[in-house]
Amino acid sequence: MIMVKIMQRNLHLGYGYTALAYFGITSLWVIFLQQRGLSLVQIGLCESIFHLTSLLSEVPSGMLADRFGYKIVLMGGRVAAIVHAIIMLMATNFWWFALGFVLQAWAYNLQSGTIEALLYDSLAENHATERFPVVTKNMNMIIEIATPVGVLLAGGLIHGHLNVTYLLYALSAWLAIGCILQLHEPFRDQTTPATDAQSLIAISRSAAKWLRQFSALRHLMVFHAAFSALGTTYYYYFQSVMTAKGFSGLLISGILVITAILNVGGVQLTPWLQRKWPQTQLLRGLAIVLAGALISALWANTLGLVGGYLLINLLLAVIEPLLSNYYNQLIPSAQRATLLSISSMIFSLMMVVLFPVMGWLIEWSNFTVAFGGTGMVVLVCGWLAFRR
Repeated sequence: MIMVKIMQRNLHLGYGYTALAYFGITSLWVIFLQQRGLSLVQIGLCESIFHLTSLLSEVPSGMLADRFGYKIVLMGGRVAAIVHAIIMLMATNFWWFALGFVLQAWAYNLQSGTIEALLYDSLAENHATERFPVVTKNMNMIIEIATPVGVLLAGGLIHGHLNVTYLLYALSAWLAIGCILQLHEPFRDQTTPATDAQSLIAISRSAAKWLRQFSALRHLMVFHAAFSALGTTYYYYFQSVMTAKGFSGLLISGILVITAILNVGGVQLTPWLQRKWPQTQLLRGLAIVLAGALISALWANTLGLVGGYLLINLLLAVIEPLLSNYYNQLIPSAQRATLLSISSMIFSLMMVVLFPVMGWLIEWSNFTVAFGGTGMVVLVCGWLAFRR
């Protein structure tokens, strides 16, 4: 009974941490950097620096969680977030902003997959892992609420007050540390006894072995990374469309309210979608819808572009809990944080290439041609991949 109470407490604290860590108050960072005088090329470079840092740091951060425990890594991530906020507020040139994005990448790396793994192992202690799909659904629903709520607040501060968003971001990181301190570190089922002889290299080799043996896991990670990278790139560059077309703060807030409603609905639908269709059919269908949304940008007017933005955000809301469930059905406990970090590393690798390329394409042509053409490429590549 005591362990059940500890598990429930961990779940509630995990939900609280998730809300604070994913509070999207700084989501309008593209507009913030434009207001601070950075060009679109410099903004693209900052995003590339973020993902390159993430690429180099993701697997080591996951191994640290597997070796030294989840709580220490989560706390380190929130400290990095606070330092990132301070730099963004004080930066006066591109290089300071670039350093801020390095810290943001470390904050992201140190939480990526870690809180999910901690909650899964909390359930495993009580032989309740069958509840994990519901837990991931709840976590992603919280993310889909917390992120747009933060963006809504940022939308109200868009005209000259976006600095306040980074103060609120730092405050949310401090509160998240409070949640971490109260978490119970669960026992993890190690493939070998947890002795001092266990090394980071041993964990890494074990994770690599799993990836070699399970091609299905590799394919899921590549699909997830490509899907998320395309959707994320569209999301961020659409901020430049909103500023170029002179969207008011009220209009941006209205779009984000609709986004939040659709995203919460998408998260709620995920378990039903998983039961309704086999994995391959479901992923194929999602890829076709993404390609269609991107291609539609070629002829869409402003209203159509907003509709594409809403649809792509809905797809991103569905894909995260769906792939999380698929991963945890395949990944052993002792390597869970490391393998989930590898998945994030693949995403970062794709973003390092995709984000600056899309930025160059937008400057060379325009937003609609760049993403419409990309949608055609996605349709062809998806057809080739799923026909096998």
